[in-house]
Amino acid sequence: MALVLALGMAVGSGEARENHQQEAVTHTQAAIQHGGMGHAGILVQHAEAALKHAELAEKDKPSAHLQQGITQLKAAIDEGKMDNAKVATDHAKQALEHLQKAP
Repeated sequence: MALVLALGMAVGSGEARENHQQEAVTHTQAAIQHGGMGHAGILVQHAEAALKHAELAEKDKPSAHLQQGITQLKAAIDEGKMDNAKVATDHAKQALEHLQKAP
């Protein structure tokens, strides 16, 4: 019985990580879309949501790609808050590449 419970927890943990990673990707894609339209404020909202999910995924299973994605999302947020939609979008694109490459 304990083995079944332990296996269920391990699977659940992996599913949670995948969900957080996928949510980070989805929000990063939305950030890029809005950044491309010059909507820096909306980019920031999506990048902040992506950052939360990326940090949760990275906490569950550390990854260099997730760490780089987090770094790029933070840069996107900083630039977006300064209304630099183009630069913020470039950072979000780099974040997306790393988030998609994370195992």
